[in-house]
Amino acid sequence: MSGAVRVGVIGCADIAVRRMLPAFAASPDTEIVAVASRSASKAERVAARFGGRAVRGYAGLLELDEVDAVYVPLPAALHERWVRTALDAGKHVLAEKPLTTNATRTGRLLGLARDRGLALMENVMFVHHPRHAAVRRLVAGGAIGELRSLSAAFTVPALPDTDIRHRSELGGGALGDVGLYPLRAALHFLGPGLEVVGAELTRGSGREVETSGAALLRTREGRTAQVTFGIEHAYLSRYELWGSEGRITVDRAFTPPADHVPVIEVHRAGGHEQIRLAPHDQVAATIAAFVASVRAGAAPAGETLRQARLLDDVRGRAA
Repeated sequence: MSGAVRVGVIGCADIAVRRMLPAFAASPDTEIVAVASRSASKAERVAARFGGRAVRGYAGLLELDEVDAVYVPLPAALHERWVRTALDAGKHVLAEKPLTTNATRTGRLLGLARDRGLALMENVMFVHHPRHAAVRRLVAGGAIGELRSLSAAFTVPALPDTDIRHRSELGGGALGDVGLYPLRAALHFLGPGLEVVGAELTRGSGREVETSGAALLRTREGRTAQVTFGIEHAYLSRYELWGSEGRITVDRAFTPPADHVPVIEVHRAGGHEQIRLAPHDQVAATIAAFVASVRAGAAPAGETLRQARLLDDVRGRAA
């Protein structure tokens, strides 16, 4: 596929309208050709703003020959059905995180995409920001000595009572919504051999899903990770790596604005260094990675499945 990837959008969720659709519209490598919603009027409003035809109902969009790939920003509990239907229709898929609500379902969808020669990518955007690759290079180069542990946190202020992330039947809860980020950071820096050794999930007053949590993980080599997350907290988006000779801290780690100047702080016995990088749009970078996967007919799947298993393990340990 050498031309622009023709994208259909299944659902008009806030993240689609606020972040992803503007980025799809701005990219020279993607063209929005259809927008579907259960509400015809909503589909028409969004399509008028970003382009493409308005389609009432998700199945109708998947029948369109002009759609090469679909973006799925539906609630997590609906992902499995519509991602599978899209793959069965021969469409590449970019789906919001978490890809499904458990590792078994995630593995089946990844296997189906592989068998069909289609790209299936989970929309975890921070991993496409070059700041984290720069941190990896610092660690590999011995900037903090031998890596010992990681601490990561992502917490956000209280959501409205009507927010879908408070609804268990839609796959809500803090773990899949914000806990996924520090868990993915642990995978990103400590590698695939992580084991959950303890976890706690807490429901806020009157809630039917967990609104906060924490977990302790370890590798076979004895490195540890402590992760904290919540959706009724003061905002915090941060990770810190400790080594035998120093530590690295990263603030605004997971959802920085495109114009944010990324800073990596390196603390050693001899002093403190701030490494400033150029601003980078991780939403645009994610779309570029998806386009590359569509053109290759496959997307990296290993960390997506390992992340899903970690989420399952945290739930199991907490239970």
